[in-house]
Amino acid sequence: MESYLLKSLSDMDNQNIFRENWLIVENGEQFEPLVKELYGEIRNQLDRQIDHNYEPVYKPLKIILAQRDPVKFLAGFIAGCAAECAVFLCNPDWEKNEWEQVWNLVKPDIIWGDEIKFPDFTTTNIPEEPMISGIMIPTGGSSGKIKFAIHTWETLTASVWGFTEYFNLSSVNSFCVLPLYHVSGLMQFIRSFTTGGKLVITSFKQLTSESNQTSDIYKIKNSDFFISLVPTQLQKLLDNQKLTQWLSEFETVLLGGGPSWNDLLTKARANGIRLAPTYGMTETASQIATLKPDEFLKIAPDEFLKTKNSGRTLPHAEIVIEHLLENEHYGGNHLGAIRIKAKSLVLGYYPTIWQDSQGFLTDDMGFLDQNGYLHIMGRRSNKIISGGENIYPPEVEAAIRATNLIMDVCVIGIPDHNWGEAVTAIYVPQSPPTPIPEIKNQLQQTLTRFKIPKYWIPVVSLPRNPQGKINISQLQQIVLESLDQEMII
Repeated sequence: MESYLLKSLSDMDNQNIFRENWLIVENGEQFEPLVKELYGEIRNQLDRQIDHNYEPVYKPLKIILAQRDPVKFLAGFIAGCAAECAVFLCNPDWEKNEWEQVWNLVKPDIIWGDEIKFPDFTTTNIPEEPMISGIMIPTGGSSGKIKFAIHTWETLTASVWGFTEYFNLSSVNSFCVLPLYHVSGLMQFIRSFTTGGKLVITSFKQLTSESNQTSDIYKIKNSDFFISLVPTQLQKLLDNQKLTQWLSEFETVLLGGGPSWNDLLTKARANGIRLAPTYGMTETASQIATLKPDEFLKIAPDEFLKTKNSGRTLPHAEIVIEHLLENEHYGGNHLGAIRIKAKSLVLGYYPTIWQDSQGFLTDDMGFLDQNGYLHIMGRRSNKIISGGENIYPPEVEAAIRATNLIMDVCVIGIPDHNWGEAVTAIYVPQSPPTPIPEIKNQLQQTLTRFKIPKYWIPVVSLPRNPQGKINISQLQQIVLESLDQEMII
């Protein structure tokens, strides 16, 4: 973190560390005094730690940060970073199982959060524990197992630099409705905080409440701000005429997280929403490729969905397509695994620092077209091989959604005696439901026969996390419970 901030926090009499009126949130005026208070608490504990050691050397304190209140969360985050602690960002809504994982992994020195379901514990300093400081951001994908990606102030600000260069900005104003413990919310704070921009924070629930369907309450000019959404949030905003108009005033609407669908993109375009689909992850400190709004508006939705055009690579990153499979092509482009090299790249998963400098090999399959645009075809681990043919679920899902005969869908492969894997669609039917033969008949116009799902399983809703991502393990359990066990190897 910038040395001036460290010096300022050490001087408790300094009353003007941060810019005025940059943080637009309820009780935002409490941010600076809270930072000073929490920084002082950390320094006192570090001083006590030195007093108990024979040498003036101390371990970085491990802080669990799970405050629901955004001002308290950000104050704790800045205080912990300034004191060079290991700051673990946590979801305050985790249940006992998740907290047990966190406790066994972290064994914190300080816990800042309300109603955390931790067991009784006694803080002890264990010599074998890693002496790692940094910003630990939770990630678990669809596995359900919590991991913490190790980032630093340098990796996060490298992401900011790439963002500002790509969009040709000197400062970034952000309107945040995503959780701050998630990389998608945290990076909005980092962008505004480090570039001299403004940051509006509100919950998505508050934004969409009946009493708050106007931008007047925030006293901002929407066109000066970036807003980041996941597809499920975008859908809810587009379902409300006032909020659709409000959203159309933003110059750029970053869209990431879960998969998008045809109707959503068509409706966004029809309403003049300036979407910027992004590709990134916790490990890269948010986006490393983005399709700019003007480019998105020129691409037909069905064409976009076939390959998920994620735009060009941001200047702080490099994307390499590793051709793991020979003769694997899509539209003349050679498919491969996506490897990322970036200044914003994760250092490892706590408590392990990676020694390999070859970049981060993702689970994603895709290609770079002749113009340098990244296209995502799906996850390598989710690729379906049926009768020797390679099938990518996003293409099948896009075709099913394009029929407009279902509400939601996810496609996976299940073991099959005859074909190796059988394409299976778990879907949310319309009311009244459309007969499956009718859906299949429409799919024959857009999909090769072997890509059309063999099994169709109706559900009330698909298991998604708050970012809109499917919980694959839950989905597989639904399939096991729905299909005759004799069908499955």
